[in-house]
Amino acid sequence: MDKIVEKAVVTVVGKDAVGILAKVSKACADANANVIEVTQSVLNEIFCMIMIIDITKLTIPIDKLQKNIAAEAKGMTIHVMHEDIFNAMHRI
Repeated sequence: MDKIVEKAVVTVVGKDAVGILAKVSKACADANANVIEVTQSVLNEIFCMIMIIDITKLTIPIDKLQKNIAAEAKGMTIHVMHEDIFNAMHRI
């Protein structure tokens, strides 16, 4: 039987700076969330990143993870949303 993996979508947007990916990844790792996929780009000095993370073994509530990421990546707009909610919101 296949293992069920719970996922979340993390978005990070703000002024580009050194180490954003590292800070967000560290906050995820500290909460036992594994980064599955990440895409990022810098658009006119604005950093934009979307991550898919495995939260199957998350050690803290998802809202606390969002606060922890925001504390690490100060000044950035951070959203962490369970994949099921994300999919429901974006269904046509």
